[in-house]
Amino acid sequence: MPTQQLDYFTSLVAEDEHLPLTEAAIAVAQHAYPDLDVQSVLDQLDQMGNKLKSRITPDTPQIQRLQILRNFFYTELGFGPNPNDFYAPENSYLHYVLENRRGIPISLAILMMELGNQIGLKIRGVSFPNHFMMRISLQQGEIIMDPLTGESLSKNQLQEMLDPYLDAKGYRGELSLPLNIFLRASNPREILSRFLRNLKMIYSEDERWERLLGIQERLVILLPNSIEEVRDRGLIFAQLEYLRPAIADMHRYLSESPEAEDAGDIREHIATLESQAKFH
Repeated sequence: MPTQQLDYFTSLVAEDEHLPLTEAAIAVAQHAYPDLDVQSVLDQLDQMGNKLKSRITPDTPQIQRLQILRNFFYTELGFGPNPNDFYAPENSYLHYVLENRRGIPISLAILMMELGNQIGLKIRGVSFPNHFMMRISLQQGEIIMDPLTGESLSKNQLQEMLDPYLDAKGYRGELSLPLNIFLRASNPREILSRFLRNLKMIYSEDERWERLLGIQERLVILLPNSIEEVRDRGLIFAQLEYLRPAIADMHRYLSESPEAEDAGDIREHIATLESQAKFH
């Protein structure tokens, strides 16, 4: 694991206040593409932004700016979903999304937010269940937009999308949660953790442990208070037969969460790994 790249990522996500979401999201791909030049990807985005800026004046109303951005992004540049391979990890790598114009809601949203920001629009990400959204503040009010299509969604449409999630979680009837709870704007750290967890899920399902480790290292850096991420890194180390770091992470998990539900399983895991380490 090249420590230089992890140090760079660490420096990007060190502070909440100035966390550069776009740059950090591009940098995530360095685990899979070590030669990726993050600055050249940012330059590409700036070129797009300059093209957009040439189409507006200081007097252009916000709602018109949004229409210009929407038309530029979805119609002119042709950004949209990748229906043939929605779960390909490349759909989360921004340099790839820029090149192929295909992404998932969160990767497209990050690009839209960056371009919107460059023309003075306030676009924020919303960690809506199962489908990342964008929230745009205009004088006329708030718009919730689908990053896959640029479509503005009504309360009814959003509620329909939310209901299966509420059913699955048992949040119905007495426990019913209002829609607004799920439309809160997310901060850059929350967006980045969802971005990374998408990749974590894809690489876990495919059992691509080396790739998964690259993502997990970044989750541990991004969420320093989440001891579960340290445990998960230990489990990935174990899959890769990096026994000592695996044991160290699992011990750290138990020392901070001795009463965790899976504490017994983790203790057994450590015992197995320690007996293996003796023979290495």
